[in-house]
Amino acid sequence: MVHKVIFIVLLVGYIVGEVKPAEKQEDFLIFTVATNETEGFKRFTRSVRANGLVDNLKVLGLGKTWKGGDVKKFAGGGQKINLFKEALEEYKDDTERIVLFTDSYDVIFIGSGELIIDKFLSFDARVLFSAEGYCWPDKSLASKYPETNRGKRYLNSGGFIGYASDVYAIVSSSDIKDQDDDQLFYTKIYLDDELRKKYNIKLDHKAEIFQNLNGAVGDVELRFKGNDAYIQNTAYNTVPLIVHGNGASKLVLNSLGNYLAQAWNLEEGCLNCWDDTIELQKDQPETYPVLLIAVFIEKPTPFMEEFFERIYAQAYPKSKLHLFLRNNVPYHEKIVEMFVKEHGDEYKSLKQIKPDDNINEVTAKDLSIDYCLQKKCSGYFLIDSEAHLDNVHTFKLLVEQQRGIVAPLLVRPFKAWSNFWGAITDDGFYARSSDYMQIINNDRRGLWNVPFVSNCYLINATLINNKATRPVYAFGDLDTDMAFAQANRERDIFMYVSNRLEFGHLVSPDNYDIKLTNPDIYQIFDNKLDWQRRYIHENYTENFNPNHTHIQPCPDVYWFPIVTDRFAEELIQVMEAFGKWSDGTNTDPRLSGGYENVPTRDIHMTQVNYEPQWLYFLKEYVRPLQELAFTGYYHDPPRSLMNFVVRYRPDEQPSLKPHHDSSTYTINIALNRAGIDYEGGGCRFIRYDCSVTDTKRGWMLMHPGRLTHYHEGLRVTKGTRYIMISFVDP
Repeated sequence: MVHKVIFIVLLVGYIVGEVKPAEKQEDFLIFTVATNETEGFKRFTRSVRANGLVDNLKVLGLGKTWKGGDVKKFAGGGQKINLFKEALEEYKDDTERIVLFTDSYDVIFIGSGELIIDKFLSFDARVLFSAEGYCWPDKSLASKYPETNRGKRYLNSGGFIGYASDVYAIVSSSDIKDQDDDQLFYTKIYLDDELRKKYNIKLDHKAEIFQNLNGAVGDVELRFKGNDAYIQNTAYNTVPLIVHGNGASKLVLNSLGNYLAQAWNLEEGCLNCWDDTIELQKDQPETYPVLLIAVFIEKPTPFMEEFFERIYAQAYPKSKLHLFLRNNVPYHEKIVEMFVKEHGDEYKSLKQIKPDDNINEVTAKDLSIDYCLQKKCSGYFLIDSEAHLDNVHTFKLLVEQQRGIVAPLLVRPFKAWSNFWGAITDDGFYARSSDYMQIINNDRRGLWNVPFVSNCYLINATLINNKATRPVYAFGDLDTDMAFAQANRERDIFMYVSNRLEFGHLVSPDNYDIKLTNPDIYQIFDNKLDWQRRYIHENYTENFNPNHTHIQPCPDVYWFPIVTDRFAEELIQVMEAFGKWSDGTNTDPRLSGGYENVPTRDIHMTQVNYEPQWLYFLKEYVRPLQELAFTGYYHDPPRSLMNFVVRYRPDEQPSLKPHHDSSTYTINIALNRAGIDYEGGGCRFIRYDCSVTDTKRGWMLMHPGRLTHYHEGLRVTKGTRYIMISFVDP
């Protein structure tokens, strides 16, 4: 017998037998029901295309009104049967043709048509339905099911395969209303012993063709054979050919869909990244879509200057950008107004919401979306103050990706915290996906369908313009980020995060204390990357260049660039704001013995709550230089009990008498400018009769302590001199 094949909803493969592959391909018909071209539907058709069956696909109901009810929450879906019955009528007498039906929005084809048909024939059935572990929608029918020794027991109507005449006889056996339940319809036929035998209906208990994920997520593993991804059912040792994210398993399907059907492979990486993309030409700025950049400052955030610098630096025509600035933090008003004053006129338009407007975050985000609609924007780009876009092409690259919602991957440096979740718990909170670390570490690059994005993302205006898909930021008692993601998941709106390239990073506002003077300078732990960029001297790394000659102004006295002018200025401001300089006498209650042998006018780092940060600075930035200067000495971490800023003034304490430091080595960082901020001053090493007077702000003198480098502080004759001192490893 020659077996003709029709795939209804998904795909059909070649049958091994008398018919040649080319002839069998002509017999294939793939039917699916989809009233809207959702992203799930596009993924489905892509999987059909990946298996070489796109020419055989027939989509039923496209553009029609869905009348089958909300099948995510309630029974329904009868409209699928009615559409299918009408399309199948011309094959109602065909006893040889094989047809396959599956859903579309939550289905992905993995195997070829030939594999599917061969596997079906091995069942020796006329009709084969997929199986699941739950009896839906009528649990009372569970006891009526035939017993099965192994595998899932209950019928699922999201996928079935059979001969056209038998399938048509089943779907036309009785009338069904569009809003009635399709699975209940098929279930009643299957549970009828006479009809089950008449049509020789069987269930795919062990997922040899159809893998339903609901209640079976633990049964499957994503694996690779060569470059290609597939799923292994470890419960029954089968390799399913079609995967269905039924019920509550759709997020798992989305995760698997990042790899399956040639979406991603080990050799070439992301293949589906290129689907539907465009390319914006640099020399054609008039072709760039109009975007609204919606900036939200909801909490005190470190390194705001750099945040705005990176927005301004985006290589996207400002004539195509509208700007919406929402600042809810009075502390940041000055920097926001500075940005507006310097650059606001360069944008197509600008709207501000200020702290004294007393508008909550949800309302502000709704207003920003309204503003986008008012300006007829093509895309809405939201960016929180925590998101730093180091890649100047971020706007352009995300537009070119052409997705409904797409976020650039942003990670807190040196941490596993990012702006997406790879998975969620049953109650909607964070869970780590199996590939999360590989994604944030860029071991796997691509475009990832994920259940949660935050901080920074681009929304296509097609979603904003539709009331049913417009972003939602209020959902129960959830915060705005979780509400946004929850609403999208409820609506089956896909959210993507891209790490195809490096886009930027997140700063952490968790321990940002704006009560401090210059609070950014305290951020060395929580935001080391940004701290380093702002405060470590631009030539610091040159110190480690093998061909670099280290400056020695005196014997065994080394001179290194280490911090920026800004660090020096801000540290002085911290000390002067504190203001409690010691009196320069030998009595010092800050010390354990209460006595200072060589007193200075100073403030200790402990007094301004900077001791932990400074000790970390010694470890991360000073210790490597010490190892260069004094080969063979290694102490990690360095110990330092005395860390302080000294102030010299002609009318206060102009100089310091000769002395030895109680240290293995001492560092002395100049915090202001010789010859400009003060005159005179410097350090004289008496044993060598060598003085360093032309100190440079941000440069560090490093020299041995104790016996060899007896020294004195030279007199300041005018102005004020500030230096930072540490006695390391006393």
